[in-house]
Amino acid sequence: MKFLENAPRFLFFTGKGGVGKTSVACATALSLAKAGQRVLLVSTDPASNVGQVFGVTIGNTVTAIPDVPGLFALEIDPEQAVEAYRERIIAPVRGLLPESELAGIAESLSGSCTTEIASFDEFTNLLADDSFYGEYDHIVFDTAPTGHTIRLLQLPGSWTDFLAAGKGDPSCLGPLSGLEKHKQVYAKAVRALTDPARTRLVLVSRAQTSSLGEIERTYLELNQIGIGSGYVVLNGVLPEAAGEEELALALRAREAAAIGAIPEAVAGLPRDVLDLKPGNMVGIPALETLFAATFGAGVTGSGTGDAARVPEVEDAPLAALVDEIELDGHGLVMCMGKGGVGKTTVAAAIAVALARRGHAVHLTTTDPAAHLTETLHGSIPGLKVSRIDPEAAIQEYRNHVMETKGRNLDDDGRAALAEDLMSPCTDEVAVFRQFSRVVQESRRNFVVIDTAPTGHTLLLLDATGSYHREIARQVGATMGFVTPLMRLQDPAQTKVVLVTLAETTPVLEAVELQDDLERAGIHPWAWVINNSIAAAHPQTPFLRARAANEIEQITKVHTLTDRVALIPLLPEEPVGEGKLAGLTALSSQPA
Repeated sequence: MKFLENAPRFLFFTGKGGVGKTSVACATALSLAKAGQRVLLVSTDPASNVGQVFGVTIGNTVTAIPDVPGLFALEIDPEQAVEAYRERIIAPVRGLLPESELAGIAESLSGSCTTEIASFDEFTNLLADDSFYGEYDHIVFDTAPTGHTIRLLQLPGSWTDFLAAGKGDPSCLGPLSGLEKHKQVYAKAVRALTDPARTRLVLVSRAQTSSLGEIERTYLELNQIGIGSGYVVLNGVLPEAAGEEELALALRAREAAAIGAIPEAVAGLPRDVLDLKPGNMVGIPALETLFAATFGAGVTGSGTGDAARVPEVEDAPLAALVDEIELDGHGLVMCMGKGGVGKTTVAAAIAVALARRGHAVHLTTTDPAAHLTETLHGSIPGLKVSRIDPEAAIQEYRNHVMETKGRNLDDDGRAALAEDLMSPCTDEVAVFRQFSRVVQESRRNFVVIDTAPTGHTLLLLDATGSYHREIARQVGATMGFVTPLMRLQDPAQTKVVLVTLAETTPVLEAVELQDDLERAGIHPWAWVINNSIAAAHPQTPFLRARAANEIEQITKVHTLTDRVALIPLLPEEPVGEGKLAGLTALSSQPA
């Protein structure tokens, strides 16, 4: 493995959810320990399953891995870190401020920015305190901090004074008010991250266009703060051992095309390719095979299941969901989920089905990486397609805030505010203003949205009252009004569809998204499991073993909701009206 050659002390693994970061990080730590090194494996992933991989309970204390001398693990629980972090900020003002204001502060400290800052606060000692962690030759991190988080910590000036003076809004500046350690400690940690002699960045991806695009964005963002070198690991590439049936041949061709078009920014980086294995990467024997090439079918052994007996999945066609959606005659359908699970395809399939049934449909996206035009591959009668341009919305919002909030700030204050306006939290607030206009249209027609604001964004807006007050000013104090949030909370007007894959991490991330929405009073209406191998009914032993591994996650989703649609993995990408319409005609049962 190129990324293991002359490995430095710190190795950071990053990439989209579900690409196998944890498996690669665990196999790396195991390989280094087997070579006689003393290794600490650290996970900062909210969906961490390091303990499950090694078959041992791991928490926020260093735990020795049985049967592997020299290997230790530590899981930084983001939820615990955020809760402790939030309490440090709120405790001093509890009893001094009204409960409504405390609720607003708490919500401002509930987003992804707070999670990143709190987690970074937790593992700073791992990077900077050699006296405590100097006994380890290598520290392997499953999930790296984003470039945005690191840039925040590099900004000059006093965050606390900036906030106390009322100069900033609590999106990412709020989380920073809880940083109690001296900035020199963070500076030392950042220096370790940006030193290629001490730190190596490993970008983990699947051989898929969206996944490769994600590592390019991550790499370019980290370049901005001085991390200029990196390694690429293409994980889960279908091997020849998967057989020669139509599905396997088509998937190999699709992966080859994606690899051939790898984004330019990461195309020249050192690259390793790891074969997809028939079984899950659970247990030390399985991990020891990850870096080896796959020869033969290899479907027997630990963790592979019985390839000859794959339980038949329950019939759950997407068409059944469309039938229910159509009953109301109009309404809003929001397809939500983490990147790479197929939200755009599912949203387009639902919109095409409704348009073919004679309804006026508006299909729109707020996803900067979405390509609705390419997915639809042409115009369709009755279907209007649009895109909420996030870049335009965000730039407009940033300009407005800098001209108002930033007008009277000094240079350090303007720099801090400008960095805050680069955060994902701010991006969502900016896009929400345009999104709200589309929501109104669903009172008359069907509106299908690919990606929408998270529950955190909606709650933050609602808790501060900013959006409600703006609406009240526009319509007049004596008139009643309904905000977009109220419409999203009404199941008669809005149906939220969560899209996921039949894999551990995507399902865990979808559960977190559902919890986030529930906090905002929005109850997901249905789940869609996309690209299921089990639903495709493969015939080769290799793919049947992979299908058997999906059953646990499919069963779990059925325990979370009464409405589930299951879309099989298809030999060809569902692009164009005909193939998209075919998704709502598919059954998960064999023909």
